[in-house]
Amino acid sequence: MIDSVAHGRSGTAMMAFSTLLTDEDIALVVDFVRGGFMRGAAVGTYYHTPENGWDNHERYQAAFPFALGEIPIDTPGEQLTPEQRAGLRLFLSACITCHDRARVSDQGPLWDARAVSFPRGGFSFRRPADAVSGATSYARHEVAPTIGDLSDQEKRGEGLFQANCAFCHAADGTGGGWIGRFLEPHPRDLTDPAVMGGMTRDRLIAVIRDGLPGTTMSAWRSVLGAGDIDAIASYVNRAFHPLSTEPSGEAGGQLSR
Repeated sequence: MIDSVAHGRSGTAMMAFSTLLTDEDIALVVDFVRGGFMRGAAVGTYYHTPENGWDNHERYQAAFPFALGEIPIDTPGEQLTPEQRAGLRLFLSACITCHDRARVSDQGPLWDARAVSFPRGGFSFRRPADAVSGATSYARHEVAPTIGDLSDQEKRGEGLFQANCAFCHAADGTGGGWIGRFLEPHPRDLTDPAVMGGMTRDRLIAVIRDGLPGTTMSAWRSVLGAGDIDAIASYVNRAFHPLSTEPSGEAGGQLSR
């Protein structure tokens, strides 16, 4: 476990912490995890406890069936009892930020699972921005570039990038979204000539496929097929920065994230 925390796990999102934590800190983290979670002795690790600021959590009891997925939150109101309707209102106002959508019967477009890379506060791109969310410095990075003449492969890559890669690299490829700015090291700015000037297509495909040890850039080979990854590379080449076609050994491109 100490080795995993210190050096990360290749092909996963478990990054290396050896440059951020001392050996003593890493040992303390491992001891805490082993004692608190593996042996289950640390009650303070439970989320809804007075120690974590949740006095009298039972006051939310009416919302529990929705948080636990026992009742879908899109159940028609006429099918709910008055107590359940009150519980649903409580869930939607107090619990949904952490519990997300819980369970729904209809998986349709209303419940698009793609996360927005800044704190949720009622923000929607489908209506005018509110004063809080619209003012965030991250919002501008969640607007994908508009390109009118993408090839079929580039269009496929656009959809895959925005559905998968934009969570960390942001819709505009800069890595400047809310999630990306909190990752260490930061996701690579795919638009920066200083970073991407020597990046080859083969190198980028390899990084997407196999990940980068010591970072949160995990391997996507078990999620995306070779054609998908190739399409993403085509989109990056078109939307963010041209990729060198020279063999990776000749171009010297670097991508630490």
